[in-house]
Amino acid sequence: MMNKEELHRFISGSTGNESNICQIYAIKDGETAYDDCWHGFKTEDAMNVNSVTKGVMALLAGIALDKGCIKSVEQKVMDFFPDYSVKRGEKTIYDVTIRHLLTMTAPYKGKSEPWKKVCTSQNFTYAILDYLGGRNGITGEFRYATLGIQILTGIIEKATDEKCIDFANRNLFKPLGLPERIPHGDSSKEDQFDFFMNKSPRKYEWFNDPQGSVTAGWGLCMSALDMAVIGALVSNYGQYDGRRIISEEYLREMIAPHLKLGERFGYMNYGYLWYKPYDDKDVYAAIGDSGNIIYVNMEKKISVGITGTFKPRIFDRVDFIEKKVLPVIG
Repeated sequence: MMNKEELHRFISGSTGNESNICQIYAIKDGETAYDDCWHGFKTEDAMNVNSVTKGVMALLAGIALDKGCIKSVEQKVMDFFPDYSVKRGEKTIYDVTIRHLLTMTAPYKGKSEPWKKVCTSQNFTYAILDYLGGRNGITGEFRYATLGIQILTGIIEKATDEKCIDFANRNLFKPLGLPERIPHGDSSKEDQFDFFMNKSPRKYEWFNDPQGSVTAGWGLCMSALDMAVIGALVSNYGQYDGRRIISEEYLREMIAPHLKLGERFGYMNYGYLWYKPYDDKDVYAAIGDSGNIIYVNMEKKISVGITGTFKPRIFDRVDFIEKKVLPVIG
């Protein structure tokens, strides 16, 4: 078992999966239990946490539900876009619900995600709506769709009548005592590439389309501290620092296993954009590319945030946290 200094040296000297770690921050029983940084990062620096963004979007959907802005997760997606012109002959789109988006069981046309079309469009939400639906109808099949979840931003904005980033700042980041996020602003193709690949710290920003609507599947910049705090909110079933941020009812539904995933996703269970890595442990995670993660252990009341610079195909951070970080926290 390592101590904190040994763990720091282990990561500093790593040439493998741990070599890209920038920050680890852990909270246990409401107190800071671990805080360390690498590669010139400081505790307060932020990083594009990739698909961890999805986990935050699931929380925002829950807050919008709690406020009555969204009636239920069974509400139809098309209820929110009366001004959208559905393509001729497309019928499945009318059956897609918010639950389908949250569990990644919404159907899409085409085999791959239309990154170029969406990310060069004026309105990311409306561009991806063109791909929602298809001839096979609702099959209930899991289809991981980073662009598809963009529709959730549009739903939150239509339901609350404010920009998703403002809704997030007012109802999540500020109540948690975290810095407000700012829109990333206008972006070129080169800038989008830089947003993924640049290994330097970023501002507390959130990538957005030309309408100022934030990306729902990636592009939220957070520190490991931010992520550990959000994890602490989850571990406390929606309360933080004695304050109710999100209903316990929704939070339990969000982390409950709705689907069993296949080999590609390590046979984990899937809730509402959150993973349950083990069948027999009360452990939950919002997982992003490059090993960015919010790890929540309900039993031990521990939450861990880890940020990492771009490095493809890192999926073992849960294992790393359980084997290397938890023993150091004690």
